[in-house]
Amino acid sequence: MKKITAPTMPEAMKKVRKELGSDAVILNSKVTYTGGFLGMFKSKQIEVVAGIDQQEHTVDQSAATMEQSQPIKEDNQLENEIKELKKMVSALSLNQSGYQDFPQPIRNILLKLQEQDFKESWLIETGRMLHEKWQNQPHDDEVSHWTEEHIQASLQQLSHGGIDDSKKYISLIGPTGVGKTTTIAKMAAKLVMENKKKIGFITSDTYRIGAIEQLKTYAELLNVPLEVIYNRGDFAAAVEKFKDFDHVLIDTAGRNYREVQYVEDLVNTIDFNIDIQTFLVLSMTSKYKDMKAVYERFSDMKIDGLIFTKCDESVTAGPAFHVMMESEIGAAYITNGQAVPEDIVEASHKYVSDIIIKGVNN
Repeated sequence: MKKITAPTMPEAMKKVRKELGSDAVILNSKVTYTGGFLGMFKSKQIEVVAGIDQQEHTVDQSAATMEQSQPIKEDNQLENEIKELKKMVSALSLNQSGYQDFPQPIRNILLKLQEQDFKESWLIETGRMLHEKWQNQPHDDEVSHWTEEHIQASLQQLSHGGIDDSKKYISLIGPTGVGKTTTIAKMAAKLVMENKKKIGFITSDTYRIGAIEQLKTYAELLNVPLEVIYNRGDFAAAVEKFKDFDHVLIDTAGRNYREVQYVEDLVNTIDFNIDIQTFLVLSMTSKYKDMKAVYERFSDMKIDGLIFTKCDESVTAGPAFHVMMESEIGAAYITNGQAVPEDIVEASHKYVSDIIIKGVNN
């Protein structure tokens, strides 16, 4: 751990990154005053306590060195062999599913869709649709176009888009590890910097070590107030404090979504009956079954939109597509990196369709 002081929080963060690296965690921050004469003319300083797991950092560096020492050629060869193996398994699965009578262009597109983890039942339906079109117009080049149109038409049925400006309270819910706090910081930064809105933060995430400090750092950078709540009474007091604000963004605790008690605690702490817009945050790197299980756990709550994080880390588009279609809830935002506030995009029909189709075409 290291104590760092600077005139402003941004300067302190720069020092932290320079001295401890990008993996450092802010453990505590406070305002201090130095110098002065007879209690006057004191200089304001920001004192930050940051830390990094030296053992983990050393292990990571050692691992990185070992990885770099391996021939790149071998890595590429192994990667290509894995891809070929996946294609062989997928092709075998297609044959067993009764697709062997389909024309080769249709089989090829179904193979790509299967590699993107689209559901088997949806693949069968899509294959039949493509085959019917093919019988009337047997052109190889049209198969991909028909598939894109089918995906676009399906997503067109859903309502996509970000914050409803008429909603004062915005809450993010979801399991641990999906990036709720970083996402809420990105949303807040855009509201403050681009839309010139007066906002406040509320957090009920008192379970994770450093969670409050992380949001506190963002709040100080944006110069917005933060209220930490532990029960319904704290929430009511925070609502009263922020009654004259344009928007209040609520960050909730990230815990194991399989625990029923987690959702119950959430409902008992935050009053979701007020004028609130709620987004369920899901990671694009999750499997379909995990995404579906998360949605079902929170389905008793009114979910207004889905936020998909870690789009830049995902190699499959099928799970996100099916969760949207089955829940009949569109995407609100897509995040594609850690940078605040750059790496977040308000979702639209075209943007979501492009992401799904790009995954298929890769």
